Amino acid sequence: MKLLSFIANGREKYGLAVQDGIIDLQPFFPQHSDLRSFLSSIHQLDNRTFIGKKTDYRFDEVTFLPVITYPNKIICAGMNYSEKRAEFNEVDPDPTLFIRFADSQTGHLCGLRKPSRSNEFDYEGELALIIGRHGSHIPKEDAYRYIAGYSCYMDGSVRDWQHTWFTAGKNWPATGGFGPWLVTPDEIPDPQDLAIITRLNGREVQRDNTRSMIHPIDELIAYISTFSALSPGDVILTGSPGGVGKKRTPPLFMQPGDVVEVEISHIGNLINPVISDERDEQYSGVTAFSRVS
Repeated sequence: MKLLSFIANGREKYGLAVQDGIIDLQPFFPQHSDLRSFLSSIHQLDNRTFIGKKTDYRFDEVTFLPVITYPNKIICAGMNYSEKRAEFNEVDPDPTLFIRFADSQTGHLCGLRKPSRSNEFDYEGELALIIGRHGSHIPKEDAYRYIAGYSCYMDGSVRDWQHTWFTAGKNWPATGGFGPWLVTPDEIPDPQDLAIITRLNGREVQRDNTRSMIHPIDELIAYISTFSALSPGDVILTGSPGGVGKKRTPPLFMQPGDVVEVEISHIGNLINPVISDERDEQYSGVTAFSRVS
């Protein structure tokens, strides 16, 4: 199943993405106001229930929101691919972790804002995990049972504000693209064997496979849950492959007018136009790019 958060007719909603549009789930689960709340009832949702049901919205009738609009936590793993570690001369064997704030996110086909105070707005395509159950000190062998689904993430980095710490370079408004939707684990044959590709203006700039992670998904969940209890709707970003703009010759950074994409096999294609932080408008290509894949 593909679940998403969106705005329709001025109201925030959550729904089921199918081939020809979106089925609004709120009438079926009125006790849940958003997708984060709905995750506690996700086990009650069966795709077969909606076979033949008419969609409520076309994709071009809605504004996509970040998959989870206000997670309690967004915990990010950096330097988690071999090529990326080599680019940054990273040798620490322990997971490199930092946080994002909920208001630094934006949705599929919505503007990714380049800060006017930065000359180094970099792309980082990543696999996102969405937690579906409460858990603390989760054993590695049980980790996958706590995942509600997977999504694409553009972890935009403001490099010239990212010095000996990551926080200042990761939390500018609308610099993290999240979407288009959450794909439930039953549709992902092996989350540690997913192709991940980032494109800038149609040019491929990152390509790897999630099997290249230094710290795999189960290890990240076990490690993080040791010091911070996880709850439904929490998001874990699993790191970006090599090929980032900062380490290219010459460097390659995102500029207003660019379009950046993160495509992950079995999940879909997250697309964000890059805009200046003086503009906040929806991408005009919403119809062309919003089909389920």
